[in-house]
Amino acid sequence: MTVISVIGCGYLGAVHAAAMASIGHDVIGVDVDAERIAALAQYRPPFFEPGLPELLSAGQESGRLAFTTDIGAARAASVHFVCVGTPQARNGLGADMAFVDAAVDSLLPQLDTGDLVVGKSTVPVGTAERLAPAIRERGAELAWNPEFLREGHAVEDTLRPSRFVYGVPAGKAGQRAAAKLDEVYADGLEAGISRLTADYATAELVKTAANSFLATKISFINAMAELCEASGADVTVLAEALGMDERIGRAFLNAGLGFGGGCLPKDIRAFMARADELGADQAVGFLREVDAINLRRRERTVDLARQELDGSVAGRRIAVLGASFKPNSDDVRDSPALDVARMLAREGAQVRVADPQALDNARRVAPELDYATTAAEALTGADLVLLLTEWAEYRDLDPQDAGAAVARRVVVDGRNALDPHRWRSAGWTYRALGRP
Repeated sequence: MTVISVIGCGYLGAVHAAAMASIGHDVIGVDVDAERIAALAQYRPPFFEPGLPELLSAGQESGRLAFTTDIGAARAASVHFVCVGTPQARNGLGADMAFVDAAVDSLLPQLDTGDLVVGKSTVPVGTAERLAPAIRERGAELAWNPEFLREGHAVEDTLRPSRFVYGVPAGKAGQRAAAKLDEVYADGLEAGISRLTADYATAELVKTAANSFLATKISFINAMAELCEASGADVTVLAEALGMDERIGRAFLNAGLGFGGGCLPKDIRAFMARADELGADQAVGFLREVDAINLRRRERTVDLARQELDGSVAGRRIAVLGASFKPNSDDVRDSPALDVARMLAREGAQVRVADPQALDNARRVAPELDYATTAAEALTGADLVLLLTEWAEYRDLDPQDAGAAVARRVVVDGRNALDPHRWRSAGWTYRALGRP
């Protein structure tokens, strides 16, 4: 097995480190954040991800996994994964590359001849070509190996990804780099997971292109939802019909409040920014409308709330079920649910937000809101209920029990996650995006 270092132990890095240890590699996780390292060393990831605490415990108890703030510990490894974040820049749409550059700079003195540095961070095309010369000066080589994680399924997606993509240099150097990665991912390759080798630029584009396509598909069905609302059609039935076409497929055709989180929004904006720098902005100009459609869904949800409260939400009690951007996550970055809650609060509503995992993060981002530890607490006395994150416990709410708690039986289903017939039969006024 291989000795691996993972530079950056945030969401991507912590999952990757624990997963690699679980398949038998010796892994050293390195991060500059001492609190994060201390939490990981105690099997407590600083974010919610199903299955990760168990992997952290098993890896460290076996001796195959360790975490440290000392970059010098990476010297023991021969394969080094760079897993730091690339957030949206504060002064524009592009990606902030400061963390990637700092990680590589700190790693350079630790490299030995024959080592392999592997970028996993989502970066603008051209990054690997820029970083490779300094790494080669140390006798090491660079590969780019994009990640395809879904929050809430990150452990599974790391251990059993849909495909392996290697971005490597041409010639024998690339062959050696690919062979080293084959050793790291031997279990997955033996299990039949597909492997694709490409140049640096193509490998870098795979993740941003994939996210842009998925974002486009989501915004397409939400654009259709707007037409359905205008015409009286039902977007959920429309999506089922479209999904029957094998050229289209059903995945990501769920109309509703739209996408958020730390990947899709910032990745499509960074994609646009980089295309503009390359003089190819017209090629991805459609992504501006994808972004705009997505943001309009939030405004439309607030519109529905106003309609159901006689034109104004001011002074009305509103229960918001969900704060995270998606279920099985505590991530509130660019969360549509939290954005809608804040918009309602700015219009004078008394908003109370519930979420099974994301309340601490939500309080830090939106301290002006009121929070409830349970759905029942949020529902008590509410004039309107908004389902904005489709956690299973909210999808499975009993409408009769919920009706006994609220002041008015009115629900806006921002995720098309509830059964309209069941809720209407229980005396509720049911509204949803794109449905009659």
